[in-house]
Amino acid sequence: MAMKRKTLRHYESRAEIAKALAHPTRLLLLDALQKSETCVCDLTDLVGADQSTVSKHLAILKNVGLIACRKEGPMSFYRVTCRCLDGFFTCIETVLKANLDAQRAAAGV
Repeated sequence: MAMKRKTLRHYESRAEIAKALAHPTRLLLLDALQKSETCVCDLTDLVGADQSTVSKHLAILKNVGLIACRKEGPMSFYRVTCRCLDGFFTCIETVLKANLDAQRAAAGV
């Protein structure tokens, strides 16, 4: 029984990470942060939302361990903490392309 609980908890943890990824703004933020550490003010400009909204998205990503924050005076700088996101995004793009190809084939395009 202990093994089942551990396994269930493991899948619950996976689900938390998946939920954190399940928002277009957070995917945009992660894509930007893969390129370089960025201050929240630049991320706010990128997203086109107020700082409070962007900060909430960043907090969700930080809480599941996908990003980290560093303070420099009043500025907050964020960076990706895992380098496997590139593979994840590549996988998603592969699925998107396959879906588009299937739609085109079904439409006879």
